[in-house]
Amino acid sequence: MESDWIAGLIGGLMIGGAAAIYLLGNARIMGASGIISGLLDVAATPAWAERAIFAAALIATPAILVRSGMGDASPAIAGTGVMILAGLLVGFGTRLGNGCTSGHGVCGISRMSRRGIVATLTYLLTGGIAVIVARMLGWS
Repeated sequence: MESDWIAGLIGGLMIGGAAAIYLLGNARIMGASGIISGLLDVAATPAWAERAIFAAALIATPAILVRSGMGDASPAIAGTGVMILAGLLVGFGTRLGNGCTSGHGVCGISRMSRRGIVATLTYLLTGGIAVIVARMLGWS
């Protein structure tokens, strides 16, 4: 029996638990894009150190898990230029959508936010269409 779904379930529970703890402890939503974008404006963000620790943990945790043998490293499937372009496009889309999947999907839906629900449904629908188009074009 495949156990990939167990890892997904555990990861989902960890993300949901972290979002709940963050909300209860800080009275703010744990949207990664908002937290990371706050790092760019040091003067206007009173919680800059907290945001920096959060961003560092986002980077360090997967690295620690892979090093300890508890996670699998995925090889890069594109060159550095493509990865930078992809990151910029994701950042643009996050700004355009007023948040990212963690903000809308995990935190928005759990609070029954209409905007979060619509955004998450839009992400899922767009992703599904992209997969269908990519398969029709022979890209996957």
